[in-house]
Amino acid sequence: MHRYFIELAYNGSGYNGWQIQPNAPSVQEEINKALSLLLKQEINVTGAGRTDTGVHASFFVAHFESDVAISHTKALADKLNRFLGKNIAIKDIYAVLPDMHARFSAISRTYKYYINKSKNPFTYPFAYRPHPLPDIRLMNNACELLLRYEDFTSFSKLHTDVKTNICHLMEANWEETDEQLVFTIKADRFLRNMVRAIVGTLLDVGQGRITLEQFQQIIESKDRCKAGTSVPGNALFLCDIEYPPCKL
Repeated sequence: MHRYFIELAYNGSGYNGWQIQPNAPSVQEEINKALSLLLKQEINVTGAGRTDTGVHASFFVAHFESDVAISHTKALADKLNRFLGKNIAIKDIYAVLPDMHARFSAISRTYKYYINKSKNPFTYPFAYRPHPLPDIRLMNNACELLLRYEDFTSFSKLHTDVKTNICHLMEANWEETDEQLVFTIKADRFLRNMVRAIVGTLLDVGQGRITLEQFQQIIESKDRCKAGTSVPGNALFLCDIEYPPCKL
């Protein structure tokens, strides 16, 4: 068997996330169908993670195995782009070492969350507009606290099947542009719904609903019910995934 990585981007608006769901459209299903048709064999792609309904990826990686070697991967990427709908774009396909795994070989993942500072008819499908606008200084103070911890049970979706809620954060901060507040968070792994729950709780800090001390207590409580409401998924983007050298 020959293993390949696919680098892609997708607009998650019309999908129930990356992973195949019964009776619901998914990005994984679309790519499986197209690749199976083009390669004339059953293909099942494995993604770097599971984005939730409506969440986007400006950079995503999946792998698949083929019975035969693919000599012209660029041509395959071009054909795949013609088969897929306008909301999925294939950036590259390349052969990798046989033990490379899109999910388990990843070193880090980076997400961004976008908040509009004012009403904008062009960016609103991909941004959130809370009221009132939060204090970015307070939220960055909370991010400094966040970086001290590794157990993020308080921000995990309840009743998941993961073995551990330990994640190693490498970056968490807010930046301000002329039109937006942008949250960036990087870690070795993320729990289900973790980023949206963190952003919702940071907004509680920035809007004065909870103090920094209460934010710290929420993390230490390891109780999802004490954290803030998850923010909408339409403003969340998976934007980077890092791997060790893997190309053949």
